[in-house]
Amino acid sequence: MGRDSKYSLSRWEAAAAAAVVASFGLVLLAVYLSMPSSDYSFLKLPRTVEDIQDLRDNLESYASDYTIQVLVGYCTVYIFMQTFMIPGTIFMSLLAGALFGVLRGVALVVFAATAGASSCYFLSYLIGRPLVFSLWPDKLSFFQEQAGIALGELRSVADLYDFQAIATLFFIGIVSVTPTLINKSQTVNDA
Repeated sequence: MGRDSKYSLSRWEAAAAAAVVASFGLVLLAVYLSMPSSDYSFLKLPRTVEDIQDLRDNLESYASDYTIQVLVGYCTVYIFMQTFMIPGTIFMSLLAGALFGVLRGVALVVFAATAGASSCYFLSYLIGRPLVFSLWPDKLSFFQEQAGIALGELRSVADLYDFQAIATLFFIGIVSVTPTLINKSQTVNDA
């Protein structure tokens, strides 16, 4: 059926992945071409709260006049970012609340995040395994062997939740939160 081995990428899978990327590009191009001519220098992915405020100020007039185009453009960008795991969706979520209000923004973010995660899963399922097996076959076979050994040593589900594992996870949590707590206490003391 067009496959040389168990985990090679077939032509259909490659075509489906290319179609997903092309469809994102075409929708974004269609939205871009349907908008009125204007200064598009402000159109960039927000990376700070100030970027969100600037983008909101510039897009508010568009959002009221061209609601459908802004919604489609926003959803397409958000889903694209979620699909390919591009950082910045948190700022896109904040932008939805700033542009469309809290309730509509939350509904829009839930829809776009769900669609993006589903699209990411679809692409990973479609081309992830063949890609990983072709790029890192030695590391993957070593990992599978080690996972098999670890699973073979389990006697019950309770072995997964032993004291050492829980203590290690608790320690990792404390270590990761400590810098934030120290920074917050310094900020309170400075004020």
